[in-house]
Amino acid sequence: MRQVVDGVFEIDIAFVHAHLVVVDDGVVLVDTGLPRRSAKVEQALHEARRTVGDVRAVLLTHWHADHTGGAAHIRRVSGARTVAHTLDAPIITGAAPMPLTPLQRVTKLVTGVPEPAPVDEVLAADGPFSVPGFTAVHTPGHTAGHVSFLLDRGGGVLFAGDAAGGGGTKVRRTPRLMTADAAAADASVARLAELRFEVAVFGHGRAVTAAAADRFRDLTSA
Repeated sequence: MRQVVDGVFEIDIAFVHAHLVVVDDGVVLVDTGLPRRSAKVEQALHEARRTVGDVRAVLLTHWHADHTGGAAHIRRVSGARTVAHTLDAPIITGAAPMPLTPLQRVTKLVTGVPEPAPVDEVLAADGPFSVPGFTAVHTPGHTAGHVSFLLDRGGGVLFAGDAAGGGGTKVRRTPRLMTADAAAADASVARLAELRFEVAVFGHGRAVTAAAADRFRDLTSA
C-alpha cells in the first residue's frame, strides 16, 4: 500500500488498484479489486490502523470484475453503503447480464466473476452526493455508467478509475479492446481535462501526483 497524498492510499491487487481514503468518520473505498482478493483490502486497512468495520462507503467506478470483485464481501462484513452510476448498477447487482466483449469472456477466466453486490445509492447526475467531500463525474466510454470521483482535498484528487490510465508523469487512454465506446471515452477524457485537480489516481498505472489536470490536457491535445 502506498500513500499518494495525505489520507489517500493506493492498494495493489494484482494488476489493478483500489483506493482507501481516510475521512472524519472512518474510511471510504474507491473500488474493491478482483474477486477473492478482499484480504488485500483488509490488510491495507490494518496498515492504515483501521478495520473493515470503519468502512463507511464503497464507491464503484464501473462494473468490471477487477473493480467490483470485493464489493459484496466488503459491504457484507462492514455494513458500508455502495455507490454506483445508474447505468452500471443493474450489472453490479446482477439484475442485468454483464455485456462482455470477446476479450472479456477470455479474461474472466483469470479475473473471476464478481459476486453480485447491492447498490445502495444510484447516481443519475453529476455533483455532490451522500459522501461528504466527493463529487461524482459521469465519464462514459469504458463502460456506459463509468463514473469518476473528485475529492476536495489537497488541491483536488481525481479517482479516474478506468476513464484513463496513469504513467506517473503522463496520462494515457485506456485500451480500445476494453472500451465499450471509444468516442465517448475520448469525450470523457476531454471533460476531465476541464476540471481542477492536482493529483490523479487510476485503476491501472501510476498516480500523477502534481499538475495532474495539465497531464489530461496534454492527452487531449496530442
